[in-house]
Amino acid sequence: MDLKDLVVFTDYFVICTGTSDRMLDALADSVLDRSGKVREHKGRKEGLARDGWVVVDYGDVVVHLFSPDQREYYDLEELWSEGKVLLRVQ
Repeated sequence: MDLKDLVVFTDYFVICTGTSDRMLDALADSVLDRSGKVREHKGRKEGLARDGWVVVDYGDVVVHLFSPDQREYYDLEELWSEGKVLLRVQ
């Protein structure tokens, strides 16, 4: 989601759903591992998979990894509906 023209704290949100704690941890670890090979800045991981929301923050890109119920509850797509969706994969 492109937020460049809406907020000053980041340019993009990447929003994903993982169906288990193990999947959320694996997604976060994969994001950190792969992005470390192509980005100058290391990401910072916040949150716990068991709580249903893990964030990997790179400053200009913030990756949100949700359990299905937490994603529905926080509904970031609706909250930031003025942002431009760049890609949607289901």
